[in-house]
Amino acid sequence: MNTIKAPRRGPRRGIVQISEVANGLIDPVLAKRAGINTMLLGSWDEIAGAEFAECTRPERITWPRRASEMTGEGGGHQPGVLTIACEGARALFLSHQQGEIIQRINGFFGYPAVSQMKIVQKPVSSHASRRPKPRPLTGEAARHLDDLVDGIEGDALKAALKRLGTAVLGRRR
Repeated sequence: MNTIKAPRRGPRRGIVQISEVANGLIDPVLAKRAGINTMLLGSWDEIAGAEFAECTRPERITWPRRASEMTGEGGGHQPGVLTIACEGARALFLSHQQGEIIQRINGFFGYPAVSQMKIVQKPVSSHASRRPKPRPLTGEAARHLDDLVDGIEGDALKAALKRLGTAVLGRRR
């Protein structure tokens, strides 16, 4: 009896986003050196909120040494201390919001990863890749953009598409 074997199906190779490759390379280094990952850094603006997004930056999570590691006993997870760089006088306001930010961070991780925050006052470099807001469209370009987003039902989506359209159509060639 003749049998035909199905082709072996391994991991599928296809288009891979460069961010996935970069995160795969950067995450182990960040985890080893600072105890954080690129997901935390990328989501920091949402975690810190509009009030602290521009003036703070997570630097490292310091995990406590467990006595169970030394003796070989099984032990549970112990939360760490998050070190946050903060600019100048904003550190006082950040210290008052400490409990809320710790809750947001633990919500992000999905478990109690952080129990304390250590605030270090130092300059936080602003994002160099941020560009100034595009100039508002006028004339035919503005009418064209309004026609394109006219059928969109969601207000938030419509506003986001208008911002994107303004940036794309208003770009200097």
